Amino acid sequence: MPTKMRTPTKTKIRKGDVVQILSGKDRGKQGRVLESRPKEGRVVVENLNVVKRHMRPRPIRDANRMGRQQILPGGVIDKPAPLPVSKVMLVCPVCKRPTRIGVDVREIKGEPVHRRVCKRADCGQEIDR
Repeated sequence: MPTKMRTPTKTKIRKGDVVQILSGKDRGKQGRVLESRPKEGRVVVENLNVVKRHMRPRPIRDANRMGRQQILPGGVIDKPAPLPVSKVMLVCPVCKRPTRIGVDVREIKGEPVHRRVCKRADCGQEIDR
């Protein structure tokens, strides 16, 4: 029996980050993270890892205009599928290159504050601005 892999409950990639895909059909492409799922260890990247889904026409809830019910059209729809976090790498907003993420702890007003930083030797800038 295959062993079940433990998924991380915390990821260093967040919603709104720009990431580059490391492997698969979209390797080398960059996109913005639409959704981060730390419990599953996955992220959804805008317009990348697109799959086709067949959808039925469905009525839109609470969209009664002049007594008519609006219907969401059906058909074949393209939508981004989740990717494992290990298959993407954050793109540093300062040096514009894919980088690993470090954590810098600073004390501000007596409380420790964690900041993500670029781990490139020639950059080292703060990712969270």
